[in-house]
Amino acid sequence: MIPGGGQPNMQQLLQQAQKMQQDLAVAQEELARTEVEGQAGGGLVKATVTGSGELRGLAIDPKAVDPEDTETLSDLIVAAVQAANENAQALQQEKLGPLAQGLGGGGMPGLPF
Repeated sequence: MIPGGGQPNMQQLLQQAQKMQQDLAVAQEELARTEVEGQAGGGLVKATVTGSGELRGLAIDPKAVDPEDTETLSDLIVAAVQAANENAQALQQEKLGPLAQGLGGGGMPGLPF
């Protein structure tokens, strides 16, 4: 070993890794509590999901309900849920991206990036 440097302090590295894991767990809990919305049809259908992607709510404006055309309503629902999930993924990237990079970059099991 070179005196005064050269080798990283293993204890310090372990403490930093543990802190990053704790920060990641806190961010994941926050995502599970945070709700984001997506909409379709100019707001006729709105879907609410958590930041972790769990569908929490679906609001359908009565104007979107046509008994003769349920296919369009189905398409609006799918589009609203997809939009909400895209917003959730953006929130995940915002909250977890910097933490994942600090832990070694993308490709971490269980994370979408």
